[in-house]
Amino acid sequence: MDKTVENLDEAIAGIADGAVVAIGGFFAAGVPRALLQALVNKRVRHLTLACGAGPLLGAQQELEQLVANGQIAKVIDSYALFRSASKGAAHPFEQQVRSGAIELEIHPMGTLAEKYRAAGAGIAAFFVPTGAGSMVEAGVLSNAAAARVPKELRTINGTPCMLEYALKPDFALVHAHQGDREGNLRYRKTARNFNAVMAMAAAVTIAEVEECVEPGGIDPDSVHTAGIFVQKVIQVPRRAFEITNL
Repeated sequence: MDKTVENLDEAIAGIADGAVVAIGGFFAAGVPRALLQALVNKRVRHLTLACGAGPLLGAQQELEQLVANGQIAKVIDSYALFRSASKGAAHPFEQQVRSGAIELEIHPMGTLAEKYRAAGAGIAAFFVPTGAGSMVEAGVLSNAAAARVPKELRTINGTPCMLEYALKPDFALVHAHQGDREGNLRYRKTARNFNAVMAMAAAVTIAEVEECVEPGGIDPDSVHTAGIFVQKVIQVPRRAFEITNL
């Protein structure tokens, strides 16, 4: 089945107000910036952007546009804010997080990756020791008081563990180095970090690829996401950009 689409508008046509959208990438690596820009242009609102490790910091131009347009209701991430307190305090995104206009939910990076992987594997919830005995145990790390619910604890093989729930987004926007017309994807280096588990987790996965090849054009042993998890594929130019300090 040919899953390629002709333009970005067609790629994100199903995303509506209130959607939960996973954004792949690890800081600047593997971020679907063309699809993010299409979200900006579409002006869909009340979005929950489910991230992994700072992809919005790696796409600051698109982040600033999303904030200026009032499109973001919530961000889920493991590393969402700038390392520099002074830079963060001056940035529109962090200002809205501090004011409560945008809800921010933080999870340990490995736990967050497992929340996506569990969703893709059909696992509703799991126990994990990471964060037990810390503020992570006391409740979800969030600027919304209602979200800070204490987590269920259980001792497993002598180790205190916390209950975490799978995270299944409505859509995943991912960036791959190569993709074929049937949706099989190959990521490059650090771009594999969250793109692969998000592609499995989401109800609908939309992939932007730097190179689109015919079926069979990717060595089967090099396929990182199987086409069964991908609904749309669009080819985009490889983007060159300057890495800025976070």
